[in-house]
Amino acid sequence: MIRPLVAALHADRDARFWFCQLIGWLGWSVGTFLTITLVDGNVDWIHVGHIAMSAVLGVLATSPLRPIYQFTFESGLGTRLSVAAISVILFSALWTVLRIQVFAWFMGEPPLWKEANYWYFGSLFVFLSWTVLYYGIKYYDMLTTEHQKLLEEVADKRAEQMLRFRAEADAHEAQMRMLHYQLAPHFLFNTLNAINALVRLGEVARAQEMIQLLGDFLRHALKQDAVESVTLDYEMESLMLYLNIEKARFEDRLSLRLDIDPASLNAKVPALLLQPIIENAMKYAVSECEDGGELSIVSRVQEEQLYLEVTDTGPGMEMDSAEDSRGIGLRNVRERLEALYGENQTFKLGANDPTGLTVSILIPLILAGDELAGAQAEEAVFAQA
Repeated sequence: MIRPLVAALHADRDARFWFCQLIGWLGWSVGTFLTITLVDGNVDWIHVGHIAMSAVLGVLATSPLRPIYQFTFESGLGTRLSVAAISVILFSALWTVLRIQVFAWFMGEPPLWKEANYWYFGSLFVFLSWTVLYYGIKYYDMLTTEHQKLLEEVADKRAEQMLRFRAEADAHEAQMRMLHYQLAPHFLFNTLNAINALVRLGEVARAQEMIQLLGDFLRHALKQDAVESVTLDYEMESLMLYLNIEKARFEDRLSLRLDIDPASLNAKVPALLLQPIIENAMKYAVSECEDGGELSIVSRVQEEQLYLEVTDTGPGMEMDSAEDSRGIGLRNVRERLEALYGENQTFKLGANDPTGLTVSILIPLILAGDELAGAQAEEAVFAQA
């Protein structure tokens, strides 16, 4: 029963004020009654009635102090002290006059104005105590509110850190899946078979070249960390290591066209982003086509966004089922983009003219230097917090 009451009073400031008013003046009434009892030895109903009426008048006389103090609360200390002093003097005088009049009415005698000074000093003490308690509760409430805000900020930061840890864990999982795509058995087996065929044909130089290319590609693939982003220039370097092996395998059956905007090379992209797209294109547009096919990679800077496009000339397909029919590679790319950028990205599949598939990506443009500055700024904010 007590806890719901405390919660309700904490949530409603007006209710808390009137609750404190009633409890405070009830306490004053009890204290005054006990004091008179100890001094006079006995108390008649006239004194009891006067005490009760004085408490009611006290509630009415102190209630206007609240809006006055609220109005000046944001002012300077000098203003608050001046207003509080004037208010205590004036409202104490008002309460004193009312108490003397009520006492005279209860006693049926003329007002005791000669004793007004004695009554007034008592009123000053009561109203000064009321003012001190009001400001004390006010400042305590402010400190409690600030402490609650601080706790909420700490909780939010912890939640944000947990989300970051979860995102890093997801990124590590994505890295494992991406390495699976890079080191897929069919790619390694096909490359090794091609090397074996070259050796049997006596083309040792070409076989050695493919072995060197495969070694470079594997070192580069295992060195990359999917948790980190890389520049598009670095991503293209990774792709070219892979494509050089495929060109050595398919020779004239693979045609490659690059249209890379130099302004986009310093843009940051998720590591290993384009690899699954290129592998899908190699499988469906080159490997399974007797005449081979063409791959096109395009990058553009569009205002504050980076546009990437991979096009192949493989067989056409229904766009509704393109992502499913091309395996888990494209789905993984979509999932990574959604996890990293939320709604600030687009991933689209479209038909190429006359045949083939176009994969287009649009993500926020973040240059390598801008990302470093942003990270330093974020670290500074957390350090100050």
